[in-house]
Amino acid sequence: MRTVRSIAALVAAAVLVAGCGAAGPLSSSLDGNTASSTSTGATSAAAQETSPTGARATDLSSGSEAGTSSYSVSPSRPDSASRSPNMTMSSSQAPAAADIPSPASPTTTPAAVTSPNEIARVLGTLAVKGRAPKTGYSRAQFGPSWSDDVTVDGGHNGCDTRNDILRRDLMGLTIKADTAGCTVLTGTLHDAYTGKTIAFTRGQATSGAVQIDHVVALLDAWQKGAQQLSAAQRQNLANDPLNLQAVDGPTNEQKGAGDAATWLPPNKAYRCTYVSRQVEVKAKYHLWVTQAEKDAILRVLATCGASVPSAAVSSASSKPPMTTSAAKPPASTAKPPASTVKPPMATSAAKPSNATAAPKPAGCHPLSSAGNCYMPGQFCAKKDHGVAGVAGSGKAIKCVNDNGTWRWMAV
Repeated sequence: MRTVRSIAALVAAAVLVAGCGAAGPLSSSLDGNTASSTSTGATSAAAQETSPTGARATDLSSGSEAGTSSYSVSPSRPDSASRSPNMTMSSSQAPAAADIPSPASPTTTPAAVTSPNEIARVLGTLAVKGRAPKTGYSRAQFGPSWSDDVTVDGGHNGCDTRNDILRRDLMGLTIKADTAGCTVLTGTLHDAYTGKTIAFTRGQATSGAVQIDHVVALLDAWQKGAQQLSAAQRQNLANDPLNLQAVDGPTNEQKGAGDAATWLPPNKAYRCTYVSRQVEVKAKYHLWVTQAEKDAILRVLATCGASVPSAAVSSASSKPPMTTSAAKPPASTAKPPASTVKPPMATSAAKPSNATAAPKPAGCHPLSSAGNCYMPGQFCAKKDHGVAGVAGSGKAIKCVNDNGTWRWMAV
């Protein structure tokens, strides 16, 4: 009996040992699979940190970045409205997935008021005044270039404003490693101003291909109310994503400090959005518009469906006829009989009253697109850069570059 019990005990012990031996490897295998899955998931999540979603004195990024470690940001969808790029490794020099920094808080694409009628309504709330002198203007009045020390969208996110906008507006980004996801090395811009596709490469000789435009130019803002803003408000204005757009560099330089009355994007399909953003910026920062600027904006809004009174749209073009009708010889020579038409024409041209009331017959040229005579100090179009002419007063004028702004100046 004792022998039977001993044998039974030995059998039970053998079964227990066998069970423990089998359980050990199974548990190890499960733990290993779980760890592998967790590690893979963590790596995948780390490698797919998203970048910001996206889309005047001009400041360009500087310094060649050749040979630096980087990682790329590839858009998951090509449409800019739903753009949500994912960071992926771009080279063997790139950091390990776990070391890829999260990009700074995103700046969002400024959403212009969708209704042209609403923009027209907001435009109607802006004061209409003449342009103030640019006395005291300098870029420094709007704070350090591309400062992160602002309270607008993207402020205090650890990245300078220029790189915030590049990350927002460019596609297929490559980001420099060890910059907390900030510095853009390469990317592709689908330029709203021209409709062109532009390759961007950061560097001393290449960064200028893509510039950051102040939709409302800082000089224009200075002459239309920004002088009365606080230093902090002006710094916000200069770094507000609503007022910033990555654009074709040469086109940005052609714009200079022009407003809607003197410059519009070559890409007509973008003009409604462009003037809408100008109105929103001016409303947000309590800036005013000139009458010519307001008329120009209304004409653009009318092309995109705004219910703008025809009198308002044509107000700019109605002014020249008022000037020319007073100067029309037929108006003053209709009364004399046919036999005396010639002498009155000769004398009426010499009448001092006509000459002073209607300067246009003095031979002013060139004329504005609306048919007006130019006067010294007015903006001149790109086609007139360097052109000499005659003002309505009869004085000689020339379209010259006045500190980055092309104006008609007396010579």
